[in-house]
Amino acid sequence: MVNKNPIISIVSPVYKSENIVEELVIQVKKTVSLITNDFELILVNDSSPDNSWEKIISETSKDYRVKGINLSRNFGQHYAITAGLKYVTGDWVVVMDCDLQDRPVEILNLYNKAREGFDIVLAKRVNRKDKYFKRLFSIFFYQTYNYLSGIKNNSSVANFGIYSYKVITEYNKMKELSRSFPSLIKYLGFKTYELEVEHSERFEGVSSYSLSILFRLAGDVIFSNSNKPLKFATKIGLLISVISFFVGFYNFVAFQIGYIKVPGFTTTIFSIWFIGGIILFFLGILGIYIGKTFDQVKGRQLFIVSDMKNIENKETIKSS
Repeated sequence: MVNKNPIISIVSPVYKSENIVEELVIQVKKTVSLITNDFELILVNDSSPDNSWEKIISETSKDYRVKGINLSRNFGQHYAITAGLKYVTGDWVVVMDCDLQDRPVEILNLYNKAREGFDIVLAKRVNRKDKYFKRLFSIFFYQTYNYLSGIKNNSSVANFGIYSYKVITEYNKMKELSRSFPSLIKYLGFKTYELEVEHSERFEGVSSYSLSILFRLAGDVIFSNSNKPLKFATKIGLLISVISFFVGFYNFVAFQIGYIKVPGFTTTIFSIWFIGGIILFFLGILGIYIGKTFDQVKGRQLFIVSDMKNIENKETIKSS
């Protein structure tokens, strides 16, 4: 028996979660079965170095509704989400992390709220169980991103949510190489509601997001969604030029009236280093944008699938 048109699709990227996969499947099936038996759970293995893929294969052999995608290498969480969303067939699509901090039991609440007429229902974590520095970084990132992008985002909202199929269809049309699932969903618009949910402790292990990875992701998101850093650099450059003019005028007048008798070596060296540093900094910003443009125009795949389980050709499914 093949599940042709499930009502709900659940997509979860998997990384270093070999001991979580089985419990994730159990909890998801228990909750979603309260809504319908016509569902699919798509687990995307982001080339995890442990036995996560073997665990996924085991679960797909037990239930045809559990489906597996194995990426050829580690592309990153948001690319793994994109891979899973390419193959969804449900009328409603749930995206959630695999570590069970996103509680599967909340899927029922998200679905019921979506049925009230919303295209997107986002899970708003009222009491985050993440580490202190991760919460602090998240607040700092979203405040910075909101300013630079002009788009209001909430640090208590992440990937977890339910989305109508038309939302996912539009999402799949976006081919940005630098990807952040929440940011791209925010760009799409559609009628959205933020539903307060409970947030749990990680089922096992620690997050794979180190501080360096978080900073790199933040940079990718900001530079890919905003040109304000370039405008900011222009304003700073203009301000420094104005300040330099007045400083130069002051030194000229002071020298003429005899207040400055010996030109200052320290002031000259400081000015050279300061202006030189600013120039290099702004050239770096410009270089980042040029580099991202270069990466984008190459048109490479967002992800590469090396193996799939229980997944049929999507076009065949939708046309049947």
